[in-house]
Amino acid sequence: MKMRAAQKVHYDAGPNMTPLVDVVMVILIFLMLTGSFAVGEHFLQSNMPVTKKGAGQVNDKSVPDEPLEIRVDSFTRPGPDGVSVDMWAAQAGGFMIQNNTDQLVGQLSKMREALNKNNQPTDKIQVIINPGRQTKYRHLIDVYQAALRADFSKVSFSTAH
Repeated sequence: MKMRAAQKVHYDAGPNMTPLVDVVMVILIFLMLTGSFAVGEHFLQSNMPVTKKGAGQVNDKSVPDEPLEIRVDSFTRPGPDGVSVDMWAAQAGGFMIQNNTDQLVGQLSKMREALNKNNQPTDKIQVIINPGRQTKYRHLIDVYQAALRADFSKVSFSTAH
């Protein structure tokens, strides 16, 4: 005996949309994860000076900050009891200080005063700490704090030399 319900006409509801929705959601999630939400990237970065052209031409002739580079290297030495001790050495402007933050503050203060005497204000001096390949972070922090104690306001780090 045949069932009559199986013989009724079925209306086609259209194509199955589930795979299409799955693919669109995967693409949407991919774009959201790989996209950048940064605001400052709407413009191309350039090193060209900003100038206005026309009858009243104004050139921006601002003087860049004076760079003061400090090279920091880490090394180990055997201590008095035979245990190796981590040490750091900072080189800047012809002087080298080893593992003494107070001496480094004194030398940096002297360099800041000499630059100030040459009409270079402190807020226009950029201290750049340049770590070596094997430099430990705690040694960089010591040098960073020494630069802050020497009254420098612009202190930054560069990549390893």
